[in-house]
Amino acid sequence: MRKLFALCILLIAYSAIFAQKKPLDHSVYDGWQHIGERMISDDGKWVVYTIDPQEGDNELVIQSADAKYKKTVPRGFNAAITEDSRFVVFRIKALYKESRDARIKKKRPDDMPKDSFAVVELGKDSVWKTARVKTYKVPEKEAGWVAYHLEKAVEKKETPKKPETDRKVTDSLTRIIDSLHAVIASMPVKKKKNKDDESEETDDSRLTTPDFPQDADGDETPAAPVDPGTDLVVRNLSNGSEKIFPNVLEYYFSKKGQKLLMEQAKNPKDSLSRPTVVFYDLKESKSIVLSKSGNDFKNFTMTDDGSQVAWVAERDAKQKDLQKFYKVWHYKQGMDSAVLLADKNSVDMKLGMTISEYGNLNFSKTGKRLFFGVAPIQPPKDTSIIEIDMAKVDIWHYNDDYLQTVQTLPNRLRQAQQESFLAVYDLDRKTIRQLGSKEIPQVIQTNEGDGDRFVGVTDYGKRIEGQWQGNTLKDIYAIDVVSGDTILVKKNMEGNISSQYISPTGKYIMWYDSKIKHYFVWDGNKTTNITAKIKVPLWNEEHDSPSNPNPYGVMGWHEGDNTVYIYDKREPWTVPVEVQSTPYRLVQFAEKNNKKTRRYISLDPEKRYFEVGDSILLRVFDDGSKQSNLELFTFEGFPMIRSYLPESPYAISQVVANKNGYNRFIYTKENFNASPDLYVGNFYHHAKDGNLDNISWFGLSDIKLSSINPQQSQYNWGTAELFKWKAYDGKEAEGLVYKPENFDPKKKYPMIVYFYEKLSDGLYDYKEPAPIRSAINVPFFVSRGYIIFFPDIHYTTGHPGKNAYDYIVSGTRALVKKGFVDSTNMALQGHSWGGYQAAQVATMTKLYKAIWAGAPVANMTSAYGGIRWESGVARQFQYEKTQSRIGGTLWEKLPLYLENSPLFHLNKVTSPMVIMHNDADGAVPWYQGIELFTGLRRLGKKVWMFNYNGQGHGLTQRQDMRDYQIRMQQFFDWILKGEKPAKWITEGLPAVKKGKEWGLEIQE
Repeated sequence: MRKLFALCILLIAYSAIFAQKKPLDHSVYDGWQHIGERMISDDGKWVVYTIDPQEGDNELVIQSADAKYKKTVPRGFNAAITEDSRFVVFRIKALYKESRDARIKKKRPDDMPKDSFAVVELGKDSVWKTARVKTYKVPEKEAGWVAYHLEKAVEKKETPKKPETDRKVTDSLTRIIDSLHAVIASMPVKKKKNKDDESEETDDSRLTTPDFPQDADGDETPAAPVDPGTDLVVRNLSNGSEKIFPNVLEYYFSKKGQKLLMEQAKNPKDSLSRPTVVFYDLKESKSIVLSKSGNDFKNFTMTDDGSQVAWVAERDAKQKDLQKFYKVWHYKQGMDSAVLLADKNSVDMKLGMTISEYGNLNFSKTGKRLFFGVAPIQPPKDTSIIEIDMAKVDIWHYNDDYLQTVQTLPNRLRQAQQESFLAVYDLDRKTIRQLGSKEIPQVIQTNEGDGDRFVGVTDYGKRIEGQWQGNTLKDIYAIDVVSGDTILVKKNMEGNISSQYISPTGKYIMWYDSKIKHYFVWDGNKTTNITAKIKVPLWNEEHDSPSNPNPYGVMGWHEGDNTVYIYDKREPWTVPVEVQSTPYRLVQFAEKNNKKTRRYISLDPEKRYFEVGDSILLRVFDDGSKQSNLELFTFEGFPMIRSYLPESPYAISQVVANKNGYNRFIYTKENFNASPDLYVGNFYHHAKDGNLDNISWFGLSDIKLSSINPQQSQYNWGTAELFKWKAYDGKEAEGLVYKPENFDPKKKYPMIVYFYEKLSDGLYDYKEPAPIRSAINVPFFVSRGYIIFFPDIHYTTGHPGKNAYDYIVSGTRALVKKGFVDSTNMALQGHSWGGYQAAQVATMTKLYKAIWAGAPVANMTSAYGGIRWESGVARQFQYEKTQSRIGGTLWEKLPLYLENSPLFHLNKVTSPMVIMHNDADGAVPWYQGIELFTGLRRLGKKVWMFNYNGQGHGLTQRQDMRDYQIRMQQFFDWILKGEKPAKWITEGLPAVKKGKEWGLEIQE
C-alpha cells in the first residue's frame, strides 16, 4: 500500500511539473540557438563551432573530439584551424548592443564598432587578441602563419597648442604661402593660338589643381578618393613575431610554398611613392617588388607553390580617358620583377579583342598554362549629347535573346557589360589561344587545366525558346586547347551536362539525354549509349509536371576515366564506359526491394575521382520510416566493404570529416524534439582476406558535443508523426501530423493545414520557433494547442487545383475521423504555390473556417503573360512545363487556365481570407494578390491583405517577420479559438495612421 501511495505521489508531482510547462510566445525567438560554423582539425582531434542565437551575441566553442576539453570564446566567428592542427584563429564581433546602438545613431562606417582578431593554441586556455581587424587569412595547405588586415587607424585628436606657438606656426605658413605666390608669378606664361586671328592668350590650365581634372565637357570633376590601404600584419604563430606592411589593399597566401602576395597603395604622406605589387617570402623573410606604379591591379592568382604569380593591370590611362586597356602581368620565381605577358596588341590576340578586367585568371595545376578572359573592345561613351538631352528608352525586339526585363536587371546588365571569353597563354610555347567566344561562351576545363581537350557548351541562337520551355537546347563542342579547333559533338542536346559529366582527363564527354532518358559518351570518334543495359529508371519516376524528368545524377568518375558512377532512385551504378562490360550496382549486397536511398557525401572539394582504397561516406535515407544513417564504403576490388552508423529516429546532415584519413567526422543529428546538435563519430574498418564476415565498425562513439536550447524543456513542445490515408484519387497518401506535447486524445483541437508539394520526408526535421518568412511556425502553434497537418500532394497535368483538393481535403477528413480534430475549427495556410492552392481549395469546399494565402496566383490567365521580376523572365514556361502544370499555352488550354484560377470562382468562397503579397515580390507579381483581394471585396467577403513595403516573395526583415507572426496568431486565435479580435481585424489600419498605430491591440 505504501508503494502504491508513493507511486501516486510521484505521478501527481510529475503531473504538476508537466502542467507548469508554458506555451511558446513571441518573446522566445531571439535566444533560440543553432549551430553555425563547424569544422574539425585535419588530425581529427579538435572541433570548432559557433552557437548562434537568432539575435544577439554568439559564442565560439573549441572542443576536443572526445568532449573532455571545452573552451568558449564570447562573440567568436569566422574561424579557421591551421593546417598543422595546432591553432585556431578567428575574429571577435563587437557587442551586438553596441553595433545596434551605433546603427540607430547612424554613425559613419569609420565610427562603427570594429571586430577584433584572436589566436588560441589548441588545448590551451589563453587567448591572444588584437583590436580593429577587418580580415585575416591563413595558408590553405601550410601552417605557422597568419596575416591580419587592420582597420583604418583612429585619428588622434591633438592637444591644443599654446597661443604663442599658434602665432609662430601661422606666421611660418604665411611666409610659405607668400613665397609660393611669388614663384607662380615669376613662371613663364604658356601661350596658345586663337583659331580666328592667331593672336595668343594665356593658358590657365597650369592653375588647375591636379586632383581635379577636366571632364569631357570642360567642367572640373573631382577625382575619386584614393584608398590609401591599411597596415597588414604577418604573424608567426609559433613564436609570436610580427612584421607590418603599410598601405596594403589586398593580400593572398599561396596554398603552399610560404609566399605572401600584397598590393600596396601609394603612401599619401610620400609624394614619391607609387602603388606596388610585393611578393614576400615567409621562410626567407625577403620582399621582392614585382611591379611599380599603375592605376588598377586586379585578379591576382598564384600557382599552388607560389612559384608563379599573375594579375591584370591598367597602367597608362589618365582619369579623363574614356577607354582603359588592361594587360596580363606574369612573374616566375627567379625573375627580378614581373613582365608583360599579354595585351590587345599581342601576337595571336584576335583583332578587336582586349584583356578583360573581369575575366577569371588562374594557372593550370602544373603551372604550364595561364587562363584569362578576353572581351571585345567597347567603343567609348558618347559624350556628344549631354545627359539631360538623352532619350531614355528600352526597345523590345522579337529576335532578342532575352527580354528587356532580363537585360535591364542590374545584375544581368552588369554581367553583360563584364562578359569575357576564356583564353589561354601557353607558358612553354609562348602562344595565346582564345578558346571561348560569343558563339561558345561556356568552356569547361579538364584535367585541372592541363587537359588536351576542353568542352564547350552553348545555346547561342536558341535562347528565345527558353521563354516558354524554361530551358534551352545546347550544342556541345570538343575544343583542342593547343590549336583552338572545335568539333561539334552533339547538336541540340536536350538534357544535362556539367563539369561533373566530363571525365577527369577530358578523354570522354558525357551528357544525359532527357528525351531518350539515357547517358551518352563521346570518346573522340563515336557516341555510345552507356546505360542502355540498365533496365531501371535513371530519372525521377515521381516527376509530375509536363516537362521531361531530371536524372538522378552522377556520383563521379573512377581513376583512369574508364568507369563512371550513375545514380538510380536508390543506389549508384558502376557503369563501364566501354560497352563490352555490363553495368552493376555499386552496393552489391544492398537489400533487395528496399526503400533506402544512398547518396555520396563529398568531403573533399578537391577530389576529382575515386581510387582503389578510397573510403567514401554515403547518406542513407529510408523512404518508409523517414530515418537516415551513414554508411562507409571502401573501394577494395569487388564487392565493396561496408560499415555503417545504425539507423535511428533522427535526421543526419551537415557532415564534415577530417582530411588526414577521413577516419573521424562531425555531423548534426536532430528530430522534431531535439535541436540539431553537433556529434562526432569515428569509422575504422577491416576485412581479412576479403571475408565479409569480418567487416567491423570500430570506435563508434557517437559523442555529443553541443547541447543547445536547454530552455526548450520549459515549454509545452510537441510531437511529430507520419500519417497515412487513401486520397480521393485512390492512391495511398502520407503526410505529417504535429500534436501538442500535452496532447489528450479525448479533446478536440483546432487544426491548421499547411502544404506545398511533398513535405513528409521532413518527419525528423527540427523546427525552430522563429519569426516566420512565410510558412506556418509549427512549434509555436502546436505549443499553443493547435494540431498542424502537412499533407503530401501528387499532381496530374492540367488539374493542379483538383489534385490539391483531392489530397488536402481527403487527408483532413481522414484526420477528423481520428476524433481529436475539431472539424468546425480548421484553417488552410500556404505560401507561393501553397498560397495558390489555399485560395483555389477555398473555392471548392466550405470545410475550412479560415484561409491564409501568401503570395498566391489568383488568375492564371493574367499571370501566364506576366514577368518574374526578380529574374526578369516571362512566366509562360511554368504554366506550360513546370510547377503550374497546365501543359499548354493559354490559347491551347484556356478552359484549364480558367478551371485552375481562383479568381473565376470567388463567388464560392465562404471563409474569411488573409492575403500577404508584397510590392517587391520578384516571383509572383503582387497584382495577383490585388486581383484576389479586389474580387473578394467586390463580392462582400471578409478579406485582408498585407503588403510589407519593399519586401519580396518572402519576408527577410526580422521586424516584418515578427509582425507577420503576431498577426497570424491573432487571426487564427480569433477564428479558430473564439478569442477577441485585434484592432487591425475589425478596423484595419488607414494609411494616415501608418507608423503611428499598428492595430495589434486586442478589442475588448
